[in-house]
Amino acid sequence: MKTIKITAAAAVVLIAIVALLLHNKAQSSAAVVNNIATKYAVTVVTAGTQTLSETVTLTGIIVANSDVAVVSETQGRVVAISSNVGDLKQAGAVLVQVDDELKKANFAAAESNYEKAKKDLERYESLYRDHTITDSQIEGARLAFKSAEAQYIVTRRQYRDTKITTPISGVVTSRSVEVGTMVNPGTVIGNVVDISKLKVKINVAENDAFKLTVGGTVNVTTDIYPGAVFTGRVASISAKGDEAHTYPVEISLANSREHPLKSGMFARVAFGHTGNAKGIVIPRDAIVGSVKDAHVYVVENDIARLRQIVVNAQIGTGVEVGGGLRAGEVVVVNGQNNLKDNTAVTVIAQ
Repeated sequence: MKTIKITAAAAVVLIAIVALLLHNKAQSSAAVVNNIATKYAVTVVTAGTQTLSETVTLTGIIVANSDVAVVSETQGRVVAISSNVGDLKQAGAVLVQVDDELKKANFAAAESNYEKAKKDLERYESLYRDHTITDSQIEGARLAFKSAEAQYIVTRRQYRDTKITTPISGVVTSRSVEVGTMVNPGTVIGNVVDISKLKVKINVAENDAFKLTVGGTVNVTTDIYPGAVFTGRVASISAKGDEAHTYPVEISLANSREHPLKSGMFARVAFGHTGNAKGIVIPRDAIVGSVKDAHVYVVENDIARLRQIVVNAQIGTGVEVGGGLRAGEVVVVNGQNNLKDNTAVTVIAQ
């Protein structure tokens, strides 16, 4: 019996020793695993100061310098067409001829009456100076001349309006009448655009609109001519914004013979803003969350600490920091997705 008790006690002691060893081993393994799990590799940059410069690129539409709908000012039947789509016409060139037989006859009659009234007035003025005729007679001659002159001017204009001309020099982009078409005053017979000079219309946010000046130089590019850069100038900045707080801006540029542009094309306008002030700039990739509620991880003694910062503006692929970060501090730019505040890290690149 005594032997059995001794054996049992020894077994209990042995089991306790084994359990203690296993417990210590488990704790050691857990510590090692925990240590490995909380050491994350990250890439960092050092926050530095630089002269602040900014380029804002916006997309707009190229429009013609002048875009005119040619409208008929007379009534009648089209008898001749002297323009086709694509034709280059000088200002004053005839595009469409309307039947002018009656208006020509009216003008000829009015012209004859005008000439007669003019000669009669000259004769009456001579007689009046010699006191040969009365005041009422000279007044009648003067009134007759004015009436004939007015009729002459009206019929001359009506006759001229039968030749529908373009008011600007440019390219005919459309024609809506043919021979035999009846037109009335107000009928649009075609469209002419002047693309020797062009305008780019864009809407600029209020923060950027106040940085622009009329006459300032900008760069204009298109997808049609990759690599070709056109120089434009700010022609106008609207004094009134829209509901989205953007301001219409027009950019003027000369059309290029080497790379001709057309009205209706898309264009990208690059506004460059450069200042003398210096600021702290970090890559946009360092931001955790949105720019409006921006945070970054700052590494201190191999510990990543989450810190809120203020972003003043986006500059290319970087952001200007307005507060919450000092120059020289080390910021995580890659690997922060695995981090939490006060996480141990290993810097693998800088």
